Amino acid sequence: DAASRTGVGDIRDLIESVRYRPAMARYKIYIIDEVHMLSTQAFNALLKTLEEPPPHVKFIFATTEIRKVPVTVLSRCQRFDLRRVDMDRLSNHFGAIAAKENVSVEAGALWLIARAADGSVRDGLSLLDQAIAHTNGQVTEAQVREMLGLADRAQVFDLFDTVMRGEIATALGLLRGQYDAGADPAVVIQDMLELTHWLTRLKIVPEIANEPSVPQTERVRGGDMAGRLPMSVLTRTWQMLLKALTEVRAAPSPLQAAEMALVRLAYVADLPTPADAIETLKRSASTTSGATTPPPTPQNRGPMATLAPAAPAVAAQPRANPATTPMANEAPAPRNFEDVVALFRSRREMLLVQHLTADVHPVRCEPGRLEFRPGPHAPRDLAGNLSRLLGEWTGRRWLVSVSSEDGQPTLREQDEATRQQQKGEATAHPLVQAVLAAFPGATIVEVRTVEAQTGEPDLGPEPPPQDNEYELLTGEDEL
Repeated sequence: DAASRTGVGDIRDLIESVRYRPAMARYKIYIIDEVHMLSTQAFNALLKTLEEPPPHVKFIFATTEIRKVPVTVLSRCQRFDLRRVDMDRLSNHFGAIAAKENVSVEAGALWLIARAADGSVRDGLSLLDQAIAHTNGQVTEAQVREMLGLADRAQVFDLFDTVMRGEIATALGLLRGQYDAGADPAVVIQDMLELTHWLTRLKIVPEIANEPSVPQTERVRGGDMAGRLPMSVLTRTWQMLLKALTEVRAAPSPLQAAEMALVRLAYVADLPTPADAIETLKRSASTTSGATTPPPTPQNRGPMATLAPAAPAVAAQPRANPATTPMANEAPAPRNFEDVVALFRSRREMLLVQHLTADVHPVRCEPGRLEFRPGPHAPRDLAGNLSRLLGEWTGRRWLVSVSSEDGQPTLREQDEATRQQQKGEATAHPLVQAVLAAFPGATIVEVRTVEAQTGEPDLGPEPPPQDNEYELLTGEDEL
């Protein structure tokens, strides 16, 4: 047993005994179980014997962690991968052993033990031994289910069905009943995961329901539910149950965690599908008009409308539809690079605004995508920060990438070019030329429009101002 004898001293004792021939048999067989537990020094000590073993010696190494065995050892061995045994063969094998032991075991109990063994004959035999010890020669399915802490398969179907219908009160009652009967909440969630996987397979390949090993409950009820549950609901249910299983195992109260998981599943109909979410982001209007259907009541909501009784459409007053109304803290998606900068300025991310205006050469910008060439002073994590913040503010995924193309000038360079153009146009004006000629050393510092100063449109020439309204500064001062 390499798990308890891992040292190099144990291997040296083994190597010493290898030299001697067997007293009666043709070979000496050394079986080292859990060989991956040997230390590095023990492997090195055994390596020479593996390279040139005596003709009367055979080594058999068994391990469940083949990756932990050194490559130098694997290269000198002939490898046999022992695969998991299917449930049918396990169930028949356990039934034969029970018959030899004069123990009566129900077929359902054998199937439960084979499923709990997960392809391992050794683990299945241990469970069968426990089941026989718990009874007086008559092993029933209910006793094995209670021993394993499992819920009844029909009850799992009932629980899954009520959750999919949105009947959360009934579902919580079923879960409490299974818990009072001894079922582990984590095992119940795991059974629902297994049922979700079975329904998904059944929806993809309906022919597997005709296999003789499939129980009647899973064939009839499973086929009915798989035909009515959409694939999107099954995949979303799988993800939510997978997360719930981790929460149940880590929670101080597994039952409460399992109940909250069922509540989330029952109310998942209020969440928009990915397609609806994308469509919502594309809409500019935040409300819809016309006749609408009121949302389902808490007793009749769920992710599968086809399993719930259909409610008649009722004409209602136009109101905001929560499935199509953006969240209050979400900003409209910017349509160009200037909108992106304006969004960051409105969110008071002034450091990023500084980088966007001075260190970013925009290459391509459209809703959901921004491509730019960074300047020498741009931070390395600029693209990641932009993608994260834009996603949080707009409620959609943004792909922000760095490009090798030249792109457009930065916004600061564009503003500077615009100012120079305005100064050139102002310099060419006859009145400005006369002023500059009258005041030697004067320069044009800034050009402003009437709209930029007052916020009002230019309505044409104003009456001539009085003399005291002019102020001209010469030399280094402003004009």
